[in-house]
Amino acid sequence: MVHLTAYPDLAPPRKQAPRPAAPQPRETAPGQLGFLLGLWRNPLTTWTRRSFEQSIVQSDSLLGPVTVVSDPAAIRHVLVDNVANYRKDALQLRILRPVLGNGLFTAEGDEWRMQRRALAPLFTPRAVAEFLPAMAQSASWLEARWRGLREGRRIDVASEMSRVTLDVLERTIFPQGLARDPASFVKAMGSYFETIGRLHPLDIAGAPSWMPRVGKRKPEASLRFFASAVDDIVAARRRWLETEQEGEPPRDLLTRLLSARDPQTGAGLDEASVRANVLTFIGAGHETTANGLAWSLYLLALHPEWRAQVEREVDEALVEGVTEAALQKLVRTRATFDEALRLYPPAASLSREAIGPDELCGRPIRAGATVVISPWVLHRHRKLWERPDYFDPTRFMPGRREAIDRFAYLPFGAGPRLCIGMGFALQEAVVLLASIMKNVRLDLAPGHEVEPIMRITLRPRGGLPMILHRRR
Repeated sequence: MVHLTAYPDLAPPRKQAPRPAAPQPRETAPGQLGFLLGLWRNPLTTWTRRSFEQSIVQSDSLLGPVTVVSDPAAIRHVLVDNVANYRKDALQLRILRPVLGNGLFTAEGDEWRMQRRALAPLFTPRAVAEFLPAMAQSASWLEARWRGLREGRRIDVASEMSRVTLDVLERTIFPQGLARDPASFVKAMGSYFETIGRLHPLDIAGAPSWMPRVGKRKPEASLRFFASAVDDIVAARRRWLETEQEGEPPRDLLTRLLSARDPQTGAGLDEASVRANVLTFIGAGHETTANGLAWSLYLLALHPEWRAQVEREVDEALVEGVTEAALQKLVRTRATFDEALRLYPPAASLSREAIGPDELCGRPIRAGATVVISPWVLHRHRKLWERPDYFDPTRFMPGRREAIDRFAYLPFGAGPRLCIGMGFALQEAVVLLASIMKNVRLDLAPGHEVEPIMRITLRPRGGLPMILHRRR
């Protein structure tokens, strides 16, 4: 084990540094109307202080009986030990399936198991390592994109991170092209999360989709865009694979997806599953890393001393460029991203429906009850973290991260449904963050108030304007 003594220059962020942006927990639970308004405006504002202090909180709500669990042992019980008793709830699937279809993220039962077995070889450590050169090329692309901007230029870092992570997907999944302008993808993705991610009272009531949601924009335009784009991408690749006579087909994720087979049955994915998983890679994959990078750069701007340590690290590690050996040296860079995912987890809330009765923390769970595991709450829980609302990436440095309970930190979930692309996302994030830190310094734009908002994923409301300065 490597201990912090191996890093004699290591200094955690100062205790008097500002508290990163987050809504203060409520002292008391809102009434039904206040709860609905909170879900509509920003679900993060509905949490009470009690949720951040107690291991289990039970209540009856508009969703029926709800149990919020923040005890690591109980979370392990739900996600691993008794996972067969808990399925994704109907509200979650109503929100996600219109665009993600019945892909790996939303499928259940035998269909999910078949897809998981077929797709697992695409994301082994060896397979992910093969994409390192493509990720480094995307980092160089961003450097060139910013090189043409004047010193002191104000840029929206949230949008820029969406664009560069989409560039990574274009190089690793769609090297023959996205069949659409990349900027259109970024715009459609933002529109989709903003529209479908707002919980309307009729969504909560389980009303059919044809009933009009007054005040909520419809996502149909985004859905049509994604469906047509993905159909064109897949069709073009199938034609290429069927007609190409010379050379090997590109070993990108799309080729591997189209040729994936269930090792138990030998069956491949049908057309609907292929489309659903391409959309999952685009949506869930690029969104997670983009938001994590944006929040990392925000937190580094708040803590210039730690930022200086990261800058020294990347200057030393990347002398010969982005290599596997260099990645092993980027421990502060990785710790920064890990801490950003703690404070701003991509999926702020996971929910499951109990199929049969159970017991958690000595409390009965009724069949049909909703069990909520909220990384937003869990990662800031008073019983699990020291100074939980403050940025301290040294928690994730070697010698300290080993003390974190596996089920107290869930940016990618846990158990059988652990995010299959976790290794891909972490490698991508470290490559991009290190490259950015080596070349530029980003400061917060004066006058902009940063606010995290939950729209399926956790993103900064109104973007994240920052001021660009060149280091070299």
